[in-house]
Amino acid sequence: MKNILFLVLILSIFSAKAQNTEEYIATNAYHAQYLMQKYGLPASIILGVAIHESAAGKSKIARFLNNHFGVKGSNTNSEINSSYRDYPSVDSSYTHFVSFLLSRKYFNVLFGKYNPYDYKNWAYGIQKGGYASSRTWANQVVAIIKKYELFQYDNRPANYLEVPSEPLITKKKLPISAKKKSTSLTRSKHKP
Repeated sequence: MKNILFLVLILSIFSAKAQNTEEYIATNAYHAQYLMQKYGLPASIILGVAIHESAAGKSKIARFLNNHFGVKGSNTNSEINSSYRDYPSVDSSYTHFVSFLLSRKYFNVLFGKYNPYDYKNWAYGIQKGGYASSRTWANQVVAIIKKYELFQYDNRPANYLEVPSEPLITKKKLPISAKKKSTSLTRSKHKP
């Protein structure tokens, strides 16, 4: 009987700590909306990036470092060895994400270029700026926003029409044989 009670107690502790994505959104939506009102970055982007980068708060760096955006830097945490920055709270991680975007030249221009309801172009703009190395990062963030209808936190006007997304231009990889031909042609042109 004691073993069963102990097992139930352990399971309840773990289930209380584990949260699903909907609970993560409910917990963090207010701060994301506050940041949107203050700076103009869509709340849907803030939440979508956080969900993607932190696995909805379940990643190791989110749990131990309060880092929900995958920002690298020094940390003071002795529980894990990590190259990711630590934060005193989840809200401070969210606030730093916005200030990070505002402080970088490429990301800063996005604040004047896109409105606070245009989550798709924000995602592609952030990817173009080099925030993530994955070529599918923006598509993944947009998919999260659509799946959980995070755009509802942007408080879009009822008559808002989505702006077509700017194409995401990526360098096409040449087949190895084409690279060799290109290199040999270039070299032969420059020989005396």
